Amino acid sequence: MRCILEIQREKGYCRIRDISKKVGVTPPSAVEMMRKLDDKRLVDYEKYGGVTLTPEGRRIAIVIRERHDTFRKFLEILQVPGETAIRDAHILEHQLDPKTIRQFERFVDFITTSPDHPRFVSRWVEMFKGYCNEKDRQENTLEKE
Repeated sequence: MRCILEIQREKGYCRIRDISKKVGVTPPSAVEMMRKLDDKRLVDYEKYGGVTLTPEGRRIAIVIRERHDTFRKFLEILQVPGETAIRDAHILEHQLDPKTIRQFERFVDFITTSPDHPRFVSRWVEMFKGYCNEKDRQENTLEKE
């Protein structure tokens, strides 16, 4: 459902071919997914027409997008490269217990936006980045030997 939300935001509308392309499935598989979501009243799907999120579907899609963004930001703080962070965030958003997800959200919010977080946090993130760069350099040196 997150993909429908993203496609609608980008294009203003969403069709089966957009969903199948974004998710990497065949159009018949996307149709089957939309039928199931339509049965649950999370999307309005019209054959040969567009797909729109219902209010409940939109609410759930926003929650899923926020989870995804939290995990992506967390992985980026850990210096995971962009595309890998996006892929792995997708895995995490579907696999973890809601209590664990809530703690990830709190941690990322604290690290990135909390106005009362300790001043050392930004410095700590920069130091960790330097540490990772040095480890990468050392590993590359060992591989060349």
